[in-house]
Amino acid sequence: MATPMQTIIAPSPIPARIHTSCDFVQTLMKLQRAAQLITSTFDLEDLIERVTNDLALAIDNGKVSVWLRDVETNDMVLRGIHGRTQHSKGERLKIGCEGMVGHVAATGQMHYAPDVSLDPYYIACEPGTQSEISIPLYAGGEVIGVFSVAHLQINAFSDDQVQVFQALAGHISVAIENARLFQRERQKREVMQREADEARAIQQSLFLKAVPLVTGFAFETAWHPAGAVAGDWFDFIDLGDQRYGIVLADVSGKGMAAALLMSATRAILRSLAKLHGSPSKTLIELSQTLAEDFPSGKFVTMIYGVLDARSREITIASAGHLRPLLINGHCSFLEVDTGLPLGLGASSYPEYTLKLTPGTQLLFYTDGITEAMNHVNEEFGPARLLEHFLQPEACVEGLIEEVGRFGHGSDRSDDATAVLIRSR
Repeated sequence: MATPMQTIIAPSPIPARIHTSCDFVQTLMKLQRAAQLITSTFDLEDLIERVTNDLALAIDNGKVSVWLRDVETNDMVLRGIHGRTQHSKGERLKIGCEGMVGHVAATGQMHYAPDVSLDPYYIACEPGTQSEISIPLYAGGEVIGVFSVAHLQINAFSDDQVQVFQALAGHISVAIENARLFQRERQKREVMQREADEARAIQQSLFLKAVPLVTGFAFETAWHPAGAVAGDWFDFIDLGDQRYGIVLADVSGKGMAAALLMSATRAILRSLAKLHGSPSKTLIELSQTLAEDFPSGKFVTMIYGVLDARSREITIASAGHLRPLLINGHCSFLEVDTGLPLGLGASSYPEYTLKLTPGTQLLFYTDGITEAMNHVNEEFGPARLLEHFLQPEACVEGLIEEVGRFGHGSDRSDDATAVLIRSR
């Protein structure tokens, strides 16, 4: 559910042309260090604070500001400032109409006013300012902002210093664009995470309910999605007259798509289950319905049993699902004939009827258990499943924990779900 990060742009180095003044060499070194700090953060607000504060400290008597373009209003908005007293963050200027910043934003060209009193675009606002340079910030061929440095001396900036400021503007532009890309990607991930959390909460509300109270029987369930949402699911359907539909299914695919198909399948099954007393007929009609609606290549494996609590019999039909495990002093897999997975086309679904005498247990499970892999790509497998339920205190949550220990160090790639029917 996550989207790939866009390419982060690398800034070009500050030019090596050095002025002969020792003071300027020291200033250049400070600016280079400031440039490195500027490009070390992806937080936009932190970035702008670094730009204004660090660069102002590197330039004696320098007053630094960063303006960014508001694409909705086409204004320039003051986002960061250091060393000035007459401006505050959030202040706006009309592009092409107000000040040197508005002029540079409109023309896309650097503008240097060695004597602001003689400059046609400068708007007097900061006492003591004698010279100012404003440089456009570019991204994607468009002006996204303006970097401005003011000074208390007339003609404070040499040609070399202007060149350095232009290089710094390039660093600032790249850093701002990277921060915005990062911010957009983070927002997308946050939206997707919220959606996934909501979907998981909905699935949990469907599954994590109290199991039915049926005289003579107890049920244990385990539902462990590999991701935020699952394609595995189980359900108990009260069919009336002490008969209960018990279903375990696995939708092909993963993630949100599988979860959506799961929800649709569950709803259709619930509407059909009470119309047919037979698991076989229910699966036939369900498969026909899904074949009409499912995307090509999508399918559902399912085992569906109808438990008659009075006769203690369960009748099972399988649509391409794993064989149930019978536990009755020993463990064995039932030889249940299976039809095609649901949604792949017409098929028959033979029924298998079993009497659950007291002490007998029957396990339905998904392949996220038996096909779980360890760090050497070995499967958990049916044999370990049998061994687990030969233990006197075996339960489904204990099974999931054992599968987790087996796969320790490996990423779990599939949902793991199980339903255990205990006859008492």
